[in-house]
Amino acid sequence: MFVRPVSMEEGRKLQRISRSAKDPVKLRRAIVVLMSAQGQTVKDITMLMQVGEDYVRDVIHAFDALNPKWNGGRAKTISDEAREHICLIARTSPADWKITAFSTWSLSKLAEHLIKQKVTTAISRETLRRILREGKVSWKTTTTWKASNDPEFIAKMHRVLTLYDTPPADGRVICVDEFGPLNLMPRKGKAWGRVKRPRRLRATYNRYGGVMHMLAALDLATGKLYYRIRPRKRWREFLGLLKALRARWPGEKLYLVLDNFSPRKHAKVRAWAADNDIQLVFLPTYGSWLNWIEAESAALGYFALNGTDHRSHEERNAAIAAYIRWRNARTGPKTNFAPASPIRSWTEYPAKAA
Repeated sequence: MFVRPVSMEEGRKLQRISRSAKDPVKLRRAIVVLMSAQGQTVKDITMLMQVGEDYVRDVIHAFDALNPKWNGGRAKTISDEAREHICLIARTSPADWKITAFSTWSLSKLAEHLIKQKVTTAISRETLRRILREGKVSWKTTTTWKASNDPEFIAKMHRVLTLYDTPPADGRVICVDEFGPLNLMPRKGKAWGRVKRPRRLRATYNRYGGVMHMLAALDLATGKLYYRIRPRKRWREFLGLLKALRARWPGEKLYLVLDNFSPRKHAKVRAWAADNDIQLVFLPTYGSWLNWIEAESAALGYFALNGTDHRSHEERNAAIAAYIRWRNARTGPKTNFAPASPIRSWTEYPAKAA
């Protein structure tokens, strides 16, 4: 059995399909017809293409129907309304249905619940998985959020943003924060390595050396970090940092952006700051994410500490010092704090903003 005579135009079309078709079914049919037109028997085509003889005969017989005619497969056994209902139930908690045996759905538990509620008569885990994926319902990790209870949140936020956007001509804006506690322990991190060959760190350790705390300041005019590491983080240590900043920039008014940690509000700290031309600009309660230095603290932990296992405070402090020297040599003035963020248009604190 051979295909009918192929015209020149049909031959060119078959060659074009065999070279550029993206549909594998259409490509396979075109190759079968070309081989038959070249005189190859059904048996030869079957051996070369690894298909059945009936398939080859059907393609040759229906030469004019190279494009596969998809019939859509079996009709859906679960209606669109039922699928929407399934996605809605999946987003509920078992407690909403007075189920106390478990707090979250697995696919099998959810399928059993759907059958019990007569949403469907039967459903497999894989079908349920596909329905949820199509409904854009995915498995999520539970997260927490904390709203600010500061009645002056908006005013304080815009005060900080104004300092970031238009630094005062009579002074310098500095963001202050702490980083720590700094423990002597293995820290998980990321690094390039061979596939399935991660770097290993010891799992057991003792913290005989205690902890240290890093007090840091970010100068927005230059982008440089200044810091000191101390065994404690009381008001005395914080006041020592303020004195160091005052000595570094004598004659300039300092605007310090900082959070509401109680040692920073100590009466002696406030009095000394007022007497030495330092203005303490406190962030809104639970608004530490507005502090520009937060991103720098995250980078310090990621690049200088993660993936390390320092055995002494001196070794760890040397790593921090090396990173900050490297960073300060490559930094520049800090500008454009969250220019496109929705916080720029806030007129009141939204629910679940954190």
